[in-house]
Amino acid sequence: MAMQHINRPARTAPALRALAAALAMGLGLWLTCAPVTAQQVSERTRQKQAAEKARATLQQRLADLKRDIDKTETAKGNAADALAESEQAISKANRSLRELTQEQAGTEAKLDGLVKQQAALSGVVNSQQAQLSKLLRDQYVAGNEDRIKLLLSGDNPNRINRELQYMGYVSQAQARLIETLRVNLQAIKDNKAATQNAKFELEEIAQEENEQKGLLEKEKGKRGSLLAQLSSKLNAQRKEAGNLQHDEQRLSGLVDKLAQLIEEQKKADAAAREKRQKEQQAKAKVERERRATQQSKAAPGTKSKPAPSDAIDDDEAPESLGRNDVTPLAEENFGKPFASLRGQLRLPIRGDLIAKFGGKRGDGPSWKGLFIRASEGTEVKAVAAGRVVYADWLRGFGNLIIVDHGNQYMTIYGNNQAVLKRAGDLVKTGDVIASAGNSGGNEQSGLYFEMRHQGRAFDPLGWVTTR
Repeated sequence: MAMQHINRPARTAPALRALAAALAMGLGLWLTCAPVTAQQVSERTRQKQAAEKARATLQQRLADLKRDIDKTETAKGNAADALAESEQAISKANRSLRELTQEQAGTEAKLDGLVKQQAALSGVVNSQQAQLSKLLRDQYVAGNEDRIKLLLSGDNPNRINRELQYMGYVSQAQARLIETLRVNLQAIKDNKAATQNAKFELEEIAQEENEQKGLLEKEKGKRGSLLAQLSSKLNAQRKEAGNLQHDEQRLSGLVDKLAQLIEEQKKADAAAREKRQKEQQAKAKVERERRATQQSKAAPGTKSKPAPSDAIDDDEAPESLGRNDVTPLAEENFGKPFASLRGQLRLPIRGDLIAKFGGKRGDGPSWKGLFIRASEGTEVKAVAAGRVVYADWLRGFGNLIIVDHGNQYMTIYGNNQAVLKRAGDLVKTGDVIASAGNSGGNEQSGLYFEMRHQGRAFDPLGWVTTR
């Protein structure tokens, strides 16, 4: 027996080498199985497709609204209309570039985190493999006797009991180590797939950025050529009082239509919420009755506990104007009521105030808002929290964005180079929503800014702070 114990360590080297080789091979097979290929669709692509599909319904409603307004137009052949397509394309390209830049930063941060996590996991796995190898070696050196042989050996019962306990501890330790090793190997595999997916996303983003930059340069050149050709015609049309009147009526009509749709949506949401509540109450009642019946059959004479009514699932809310998340009424989502912000707002852009509310526009109607001159591309910020209900091109105002703040308050931002939010997006105070420009045939680069309540324009300067 003693000779056997002396010789066993001599045989451990080849056995341990075989064990180490098996562990290394298992790790390699684990890490290389199910490789991720470039042809696979990334999670980013699937999310974008789902978001675009959800947004299509809203865009269709706004397009129908715009067509309704255009039907009442009397002015034809407006020179600014020739710029519409290129200005819309410039706006879209700028918005896409901004979104791609933000997405790229987030994906790069995610990738950095995954790389660090991979390094940490690899260190843990290496440590666990070494620990498992040592445990197996110690067990081998100790004799590696099985339980049956030990029980039949006729040795001292106390020794047998100690040995059996020792074997049990060793087996449990092995099982725990193997299980944690398996979990960590799976984590490495998942991390590798996530890292590869993040790299694919960055490649997609880079490709899209190059495409958008090319499109932007092309559209800017196209717009520049059109501006040169239409310069005299645009100047003449800008001075016509009738055109200014039509522009104002067009915007007022759009605001009234949007307000009407928002009110209709509120009623539809309230009706849908009430319907869901009744359905949930009916389901809860049926469930209570079913449980009561079951309990009465199981134990006659016992009282059944009432089943809790199910919570209303807001995820079932219908598609709606300006909503890309399920939300209650607009005024319940934007923090403080807008009316309480009077005197606390900041102007949406830094620049020179060259036109004020109520001032005359040549022979045309008076200004219904402010025009703030600023360099092209200057950031335009939301003056308060709300939801974007319009983000499109409109004759006379170019690339236009309208934000609903609840309780029939709206802010309007016109003549933008680009609108950087889409209809349906929630915005917070100070969020960048557009970049200043001279779209819509405007002479100067800057921002046209209006505030309205119940469809009527009022002086923004009475609501802003000079601090």
